[in-house]
Amino acid sequence: MGRSKLRENVFKLLFLSTFNKDDEMPQQLQLFFDSIPELKDNEQKYMEEKYALVKDHLVQIDKLLNKCSSGWKTSRMSKVDLAILRLAVFEVKFDEDVPDSVAINEAVELAKRFGGDDSSAFINGILGAIA
Repeated sequence: MGRSKLRENVFKLLFLSTFNKDDEMPQQLQLFFDSIPELKDNEQKYMEEKYALVKDHLVQIDKLLNKCSSGWKTSRMSKVDLAILRLAVFEVKFDEDVPDSVAINEAVELAKRFGGDDSSAFINGILGAIA
């Protein structure tokens, strides 16, 4: 599984977490991983670790998003856009292995696939301001 697909799955986990309580997530994570045919142990480990790191930085990420998105606080954002932004902001600010341009480009591509009509422009604008 390539990096883009791994990132897409981390996005899906973050999206899933917006609908579940923290104590429900271990079971939800296992159900999610069980639904991926031929998932390798190292791929699951990568996704679990990245998901956990984003969750660990959520307060900082949301504070930054609220600061840089005038008129669109995290509470008003669509859950899809918010999950994409949280992952991308984590990669831009806290993950030195991912170049900013890659994080932004991948976020825009996720927005085109999973977001609304204006999601990609919205996400690109916010991430441009943050980067």
